[in-house]
Amino acid sequence: MDYAQARRYVAGTLKFGMKLGLERMQALMAELGNPQDHLKFIHIAGTNGKGSTSMYVACSLASAGFRV
Repeated sequence: MDYAQARRYVAGTLKFGMKLGLERMQALMAELGNPQDHLKFIHIAGTNGKGSTSMYVACSLASAGFRV
């Protein structure tokens, strides 16, 4: 693939825009045997609020009898 072909390829992918949704990720996880169904942790991510969210979740789980 040369430079001109690469530019045409990239330009062609942009016309379809972003495809929002979880369908592709759900299909991938199903192909992998849904390993996320067997994990015993909660992943908290993001820019802001991780500390307070973590405390809220920890307190809620502890009061429900879970080991935190």
